[in-house]
Amino acid sequence: MADLQSLFQSVTQAKDEQELRSHISTQVGQYFAAKRSGLFFFDALPEKIRDRNLQKLMELALSTEHNPVLRYLVERHTPVHEALVVSPSSWRLICPRPDHWHVMAGPIVSQGQLVGAIGFTRVREMPSFDTQNLMDLSALCLHLSTWVATVRSSQQILKTNRLTSRELQIAELVAQGRTNAEIGAELWITENSVKQALKRMFRKLNVSSRTQMVAQLSANSKLLSPDSKAG
Repeated sequence: MADLQSLFQSVTQAKDEQELRSHISTQVGQYFAAKRSGLFFFDALPEKIRDRNLQKLMELALSTEHNPVLRYLVERHTPVHEALVVSPSSWRLICPRPDHWHVMAGPIVSQGQLVGAIGFTRVREMPSFDTQNLMDLSALCLHLSTWVATVRSSQQILKTNRLTSRELQIAELVAQGRTNAEIGAELWITENSVKQALKRMFRKLNVSSRTQMVAQLSANSKLLSPDSKAG
């Protein structure tokens, strides 16, 4: 039987998010006596949902309008079980699945944003989640959030370190609101060279826009000057 300290240790030993899930998936389910359990990162969900019916179900489950448990997480960043936010009869209408008779979820937070969640369910014959469960989940979520913030920050630095000095010059000018033509004139290169450089930079940083690139680079204050602004 897992205990909290072994769960904390498993979290710290994980090298990436996939390994994190594999390290703790069985342990957390056992610790919280859950019928089902899952660890989710919201930015990874679209790539994994192929089935259209499952996608519709996930969209409903991840809707703050329809799911009061998720709404509680988003607004407060603290663990919650369904009985805290809705009556049993109402919960049955929202989530009629027999293996989701009792539900508990906790937030994973990074840089002040809800980036994921860990959830547990129990069937009707099992006791509901209680205050002690919430306290233990709160401690686990604190470790998960710290781990995620640390690992993602390290991964971000690794990405940005792949940029050449010329690419960093271009990023600095993008952050100042310069157009491709203006950047080309400033650096004595063609506008097309700027476009091609930006494509390479987007791939290296795994972003799809100038704004996302600037935001990611700005997270490392040494890469862009404080007065730089995205146009």
